[in-house]
Amino acid sequence: MKVEVLGTGCAKCKRLAKNVEAAIKDLGIEAELVKVDDITEIMDRGVMLTPALAVDGELKVSGRVADVKEIKEILQG
Repeated sequence: MKVEVLGTGCAKCKRLAKNVEAAIKDLGIEAELVKVDDITEIMDRGVMLTPALAVDGELKVSGRVADVKEIKEILQG
């Protein structure tokens, strides 16, 4: 599983990344966490509001910080 946090490194982006790390750890799953901070790549994916969360290339959250509980639900599918 590939989990991507899209954002330019702002406080909200960092908070989302920490929440994703916590959710992965809590679930005990194998997942690759990638932080995408290149604004051109973010825009190429159609993301207009950051932070954003994508799982296996599919955008799940955009424009807000998802909490650990919501991220766990997303990761469990």
